[in-house]
Amino acid sequence: MPIIDTRSALLVLADGSYYQGWSFGAMGTTVGEVVFNTGMTGYQEVLTDPSYCGQIVAFTYPELGNVGVNPDDEESERPHIKAVVARNITHRPSNWRAKKSLPDYLIEHNIPGIYGVDTRAITRKIRSVGAMNGGISSEILDPQELLRLVQDAPSMAGLNLVKEVTTKEVYEWSDSTASHWEFRPVNSTQEKENLTVVAIDFGIKRNILRRLASYGCRVIVVPASTPVEEVLKYNPDGIFLSNGPGDPAANTDGIAITKALLEQGKPTFGICMGHQILGLSLGAQTFKLKFGHRGLNQPAGLHQQQVEITSQNHGFAVNADTLNPEVEITHLNLNDRTVAGLRHKSLPFFSVQYHPEASPGPHDADYLFENFVKLMREKRIS
Repeated sequence: MPIIDTRSALLVLADGSYYQGWSFGAMGTTVGEVVFNTGMTGYQEVLTDPSYCGQIVAFTYPELGNVGVNPDDEESERPHIKAVVARNITHRPSNWRAKKSLPDYLIEHNIPGIYGVDTRAITRKIRSVGAMNGGISSEILDPQELLRLVQDAPSMAGLNLVKEVTTKEVYEWSDSTASHWEFRPVNSTQEKENLTVVAIDFGIKRNILRRLASYGCRVIVVPASTPVEEVLKYNPDGIFLSNGPGDPAANTDGIAITKALLEQGKPTFGICMGHQILGLSLGAQTFKLKFGHRGLNQPAGLHQQQVEITSQNHGFAVNADTLNPEVEITHLNLNDRTVAGLRHKSLPFFSVQYHPEASPGPHDADYLFENFVKLMREKRIS
């Protein structure tokens, strides 16, 4: 039976508010941007999604850790979040896939957590004031002392975190969702086409790679700073722009590389930060959202068209008023009417501000991978 640690811990937000609770995971002190996630499941996906780099995540679901953790649900090689905030945690998971408990997993990766706090109050605070920096500590229990550390930390706005999460080396990905689960099988003719996709890794999730492979793509993943001439050596049928952390406007290398790649006219698909980078490369601007969109039930649609329920995780958005006339909006987030999808009117470029590969999560938008394949196929035979 696991030993349950009841060591005190403290969470302090940049506005001076603080919450006392209990420590779980690794002991220590950490500072990052505090955000909340409304998903009722999928906490391991959140922990290992590189887009959460630099952030402390408060989970609104009241019980965390019930299903433990396992290697199959990791979206990258390790967790990238700074810390976890939970109402209650489970030390003894109940799931046949579990290999270890959530607290043990966090200890293994030196990530602290706090539980026993009012996550509803924290969420309401962030919704009313906005996402802000915060600190968690099992060592510093004086709110004023921890607040000084929080106030010295840089804001997420203007922060380029892509260099911390992008791959260091080029690699090829062939594992598909069929090897793990297959919620939407594709037909065998697509599988035989072997279209080559170069994925620019701003912090890519493995399930994106799996879905591309499921649709018959040969996927080559390259670092975010890869020169254009190196990308083109692979003779790609299409370019994929991945998700990633930080301020997209601060990712100047990614914007410059994408601009140059767009001049080649190859089909290009962007997700999340890739969507923002595509928008910036086409002349638009981005801005920081008050508290961002992080959960599994965000509605996206346009006018009277079909609404998709989507998984989202982002703190920045493309400014609709700055789009040039050659770019049209394909989706809006129906909660706040921010841009959730773009496409060029005459060139094969499109993107979405959500995760069509979500797993766990809704599969409404999986057709976007099929659309990408269709564009590449048409370009190849034209």
